[in-house]
Amino acid sequence: MPNTLAYIMLAIWPLVTLTLFRKLGAPKALIWAILAAYLILPPLPAAFDLPLLPPFNKDTISHLSVLFVVMFALGTSSDKVKRGLTMPESGLGKFLVVVFVLSPIATVLTNPEPLIFQHSALRGLGGQDLIALPVTQLLILIGFLLARQYLQSAETLRFILWSLMVAGLAYSLPVLLEIRLSPQLNTWIYGYFQHSFEQMMRGGGFRAIVFLNHGIWVAFFVMISAVSAFALWRADSGKSGPLFLVAALYLGVVLFLSKTLGPLLFALLLVPVLMLFGAKNQIKIAALLALMAFAYPVLKGVGLVPTQMMLQQAERVDPERAGSLQFRFMNEDLLFDRVAEKPAFGWGSWGRNHLHDPVTGEITSTSDGRWVIVFGIFGWVGFIAEFGLLVLPILLIWRESRLLRHDQVSPYVGPLSLILAVNLIDLIPNATLTPLTWLIGGALLGHSEVLRRVRLGQTGETLPAVIQAKRRTII
Repeated sequence: MPNTLAYIMLAIWPLVTLTLFRKLGAPKALIWAILAAYLILPPLPAAFDLPLLPPFNKDTISHLSVLFVVMFALGTSSDKVKRGLTMPESGLGKFLVVVFVLSPIATVLTNPEPLIFQHSALRGLGGQDLIALPVTQLLILIGFLLARQYLQSAETLRFILWSLMVAGLAYSLPVLLEIRLSPQLNTWIYGYFQHSFEQMMRGGGFRAIVFLNHGIWVAFFVMISAVSAFALWRADSGKSGPLFLVAALYLGVVLFLSKTLGPLLFALLLVPVLMLFGAKNQIKIAALLALMAFAYPVLKGVGLVPTQMMLQQAERVDPERAGSLQFRFMNEDLLFDRVAEKPAFGWGSWGRNHLHDPVTGEITSTSDGRWVIVFGIFGWVGFIAEFGLLVLPILLIWRESRLLRHDQVSPYVGPLSLILAVNLIDLIPNATLTPLTWLIGGALLGHSEVLRRVRLGQTGETLPAVIQAKRRTII
């Protein structure tokens, strides 16, 4: 069980957020308030669970904190954007936001019946869920919508990459400590271990988990930190360039020591793309990857996902990883078949999306990938809304970048688009949807809107004034 310190940390985060906004200004404070909360606050099950409301955990508390500061404690004289939450300019973006927040109402209304087992039952959805689920969805989107408002410029996109690199360098110290000693920091500091210790054992050693949900989350964060450092080195031809390269290589070593194959493969994919292609081609590759992730359920449904070939390739790399992948595919198939019974709006929460033992009612299936979790809980409508909101920024950036010269496209847009795209790909086998995912997506959506306004002549700015690029040319 979480100790007192865990709840104190959650309780004081609004004050930490207020201090950050007063010291750093809105854009930088928004990044660091969400990034720091994600990395250092206690993970589930540490949360304040109030009646009729979703649990207030590290993610929701950080989002609520930045929202309240922006709405009630942020000065207006230096702010060029509206306080509070505003909708995207894109009509499709508005539609997806509304569906994302409100479609759970249909999920609740179509799941009133309890699931009855021989020795137990699982309740149907009712009035409490009618409030809690839409509120939860809105809380998830706070970082996305605020990032769209405050992180639109090329300068703030660069600061996101810089912050990810710096945070990765700082986090590498506890990561290396846990790799050496075993994952113990959450137990030592917050009084509990947040996952299965056995899953942190790998290759005769340990994977770090620190204060995140799983070792996969840690390795994925180290990967995006390393990619961010490579992107900064690629774009910076000044004195800081060598420092960025050293940081990138160091973080690459930490990623290798993290013993997690998926993020390592992503790094091996992204770093050559960053080195060999310009921003416009990077955005094209990101758009292709994002569309592949979005199309995965359809490809899965018609049998076009080459699961056997993937298993054979995994077997050549590591038989243990191949076994894990086969287990995931098997459970995907089982849960996908279950969704077919309620395809539009899914089965709802409380484990109703899982398979259960007909006697005891215990859950007998495992859902690892975010796509199958969303699919089971909210159906096709929920999946299209969630993944659509994350794919849309990349597609809009791609649409606008096609109309620009190469030297007019910020060198920071391509790397962030690629990071978001591989995060979408990783949501197929894993549930690595984090506040950082939404933050990057919102920033890219806002930047696409800036590019569109400038292109249409709706502002007094010109493209070179909006996008300030200084690139180290490879090809």
